[in-house]
Amino acid sequence: MEKEIKLDKIPTHIAFIMDGNGRWAKKRLLPRSFGHREGVKRIKETALLCDEFNVKVMTLFCFSTENWKRSKEEVDTLFSLFDEFFDKEINELHERNCIIHTMGDLTKLPLSTQQKIAEAKELTKNNTGIVLNICLNYGGHDDIVHACKEIVNEVLDKKLSVDEINEKVFEKHLMSDDLPPVDLMIRTSGELRISNFCLWQLAYSELIFIDDYWPDFKRKQFVACLEKYASRNRRFGGIKYGNK
Repeated sequence: MEKEIKLDKIPTHIAFIMDGNGRWAKKRLLPRSFGHREGVKRIKETALLCDEFNVKVMTLFCFSTENWKRSKEEVDTLFSLFDEFFDKEINELHERNCIIHTMGDLTKLPLSTQQKIAEAKELTKNNTGIVLNICLNYGGHDDIVHACKEIVNEVLDKKLSVDEINEKVFEKHLMSDDLPPVDLMIRTSGELRISNFCLWQLAYSELIFIDDYWPDFKRKQFVACLEKYASRNRRFGGIKYGNK
């Protein structure tokens, strides 16, 4: 039986590094593509779990700016699976009031994937439920550099002065400008790093690393992460005294 989790300790925004698909498949003597296919199944399931526990935003690190280094066969498989995901799941996600949001340079993705993402965003733009934020061709360094370039152009165009630049201005130029900060970041597969993911947005996130591979991340693991988050004392640079 699940222990009661205090609602005031439920994170508003959870980000996931979905690691370990290939190793999950290798452990079962299967091609890496089988692991990726199983991993894609966890996306909708995890989104529904987040919605059930009143999490407002779920961010997924699906394809990084560095993942282009993988073989063409694996990259093609990944984008084929993304296309299949939108074909199969978008109607149910829309019915459940989910909003599709993206981060990353989508212009380098296959045209079919770009089209399906555009259609999904258009379909769900007026929804008011959980935000499913999908990071494709995304990197934290690229996000920050992109924001800097936009701010420099505004200064050059005299729309903004140097003295007006502050954290709030900078955040508005990040790809996550309309999303709340990440409260909890979960990485599967036992790796202990953030791998150029949401570098600005993770500034005060609680970080949880678990040994399970992403295809094995289900309700049990999700609830355990929420329980661990609820036990954390978030101070944001300050000091909290006593047991509160």
